[in-house]
Amino acid sequence: MSLRLGDLAPNFQAKTTVGDIDFYEYIDGSWAVLYSHPSDYTPVCTTELGRTAKLKSEFDQRNVKVLALSVDSVEDHHEWIKDINDTQQTEVNFPIIADEDKHIAELYDMIHPNASATATVRSVFVIGPDKKVKLTLTYPASTGRNFQEILRVIDSLQLTDQYQVATPADWKDGEDVIVVPAVKTEEIPAKFPKGYTEIRPYLRTTPQPNK
Repeated sequence: MSLRLGDLAPNFQAKTTVGDIDFYEYIDGSWAVLYSHPSDYTPVCTTELGRTAKLKSEFDQRNVKVLALSVDSVEDHHEWIKDINDTQQTEVNFPIIADEDKHIAELYDMIHPNASATATVRSVFVIGPDKKVKLTLTYPASTGRNFQEILRVIDSLQLTDQYQVATPADWKDGEDVIVVPAVKTEEIPAKFPKGYTEIRPYLRTTPQPNK
């Protein structure tokens, strides 16, 4: 059964390029991005892993630990990392999980039989410090992921987790946000002292409260 938003992300033990890990212990107290790759030495994945490495400081600023997964072995991963570092001009600096028996891929429903009976699709899971699934994204094997979008969503998730706000279409960090309907209009000045704009009774905006 596929994981849904709000579900507890399953724990697992795995061999990775940084050693054996327990997933819960590894991400304890942090947000996490767990994302899958069809296999090693695939061209799109090579660019994605390189991009992730280059964005390490962005993930660190957000208290996010990134873990990649492929169904090949740790040994294969280490050899592949040499290619990633060389072709993408970076240094892979996060764990790549070896899931040779596809246990984790099945646990997280990363194999979609109608797309491929054996290879994982490009799944993305954003998991909160409470170990619950906050976001899922699924791309076909042919389409590389947009990591700026993943960072944007993490910004929104972390903001809306802390304040009674939602983020509008195409929102980026620093822009105005929406006051959730659960907050009565008369309550807004106390909760959001930067002020607000009432476009409609159900659509009230306010400057981002943590900026």
